[in-house]
Amino acid sequence: MKKKISPIVWFSAGCLLTAILVFAVSFRITDKAESTVEVKQDGRLQYKWYIPELPKQISFAGEKVPLDRWDVREQFSRELLSNYYQHGTLLYILQLSSRYFPVIEQRLKANGVPDDFKYLCVAESALRNQTSPANASGYWQFVPATAERYGLEVNDQVDERYNIVKSTDAACKFLNEAYGKFGSWTAAAASYNCGQGGYNKFVSYQHTTNSYYDIMLPEETMRYVFRILAFKYLIGNSQQMGFILNNIEQYHPVKTKTIDITASVPDLAQFAINNGSSYRMLKLLNPWLRDHELTVKPGKTYQVELPVN
Repeated sequence: MKKKISPIVWFSAGCLLTAILVFAVSFRITDKAESTVEVKQDGRLQYKWYIPELPKQISFAGEKVPLDRWDVREQFSRELLSNYYQHGTLLYILQLSSRYFPVIEQRLKANGVPDDFKYLCVAESALRNQTSPANASGYWQFVPATAERYGLEVNDQVDERYNIVKSTDAACKFLNEAYGKFGSWTAAAASYNCGQGGYNKFVSYQHTTNSYYDIMLPEETMRYVFRILAFKYLIGNSQQMGFILNNIEQYHPVKTKTIDITASVPDLAQFAINNGSSYRMLKLLNPWLRDHELTVKPGKTYQVELPVN
């Protein structure tokens, strides 16, 4: 009769085999050319930097990018290189994208604007409510006059450039208008940077088509669409490009309740407390509220978001 081997013996043998395999892998000889860091004789680390590989093809809003042209490839490579090595910034954008992309995507679709324009919002503001030296503010970086032209309220108490839904709708109005004028979504994107009038001027005196890739534009606008493309490629292929976030690290949408305000509120802090929240939460979830009070004209209604407990 064969003697049975104790489970403890099997377990011990398994642990020993695992340890041997880990040790072997840890000390395997690797090709120095493959490593991203080299240890110098004095112990210092010498990192190796690489230019990210370009995709074989890429499009914007269904329009093919002519990567077979040397000038286009070099401009795209420049923007890809510039943004690829801003690791912290890109990781933070990826965190924010989980919260804001669903809202932006829904409004783009509702307005008949291609989904790729969410990356224009990234290029403009990095998905944050920022203010530029030219006084352009919000997610889509409108100056006051342009914001009001496309239906946004801008004053000392209310600034809808900071409202993700309404500012996205306003941007869609601009982009649809530009597409109707130029017949190209890429041209519409470029005109978002230099203005529709400015873009049309450059087209006219250069005696060329509306193609963005055939026009000599100011430096900022020359880089603009390629910066959008870089964000599309990096965000759309973040895992493959080495930017790793797990689900718990992503910023998900905050669960909120909507409250209609139909009468003036002299004290927004007290209003927030009365509705089971705080002034801090009211301002974080409604950054378009720019003052401590809110004046509501007859017949006007404002909607604010407060967290669901």
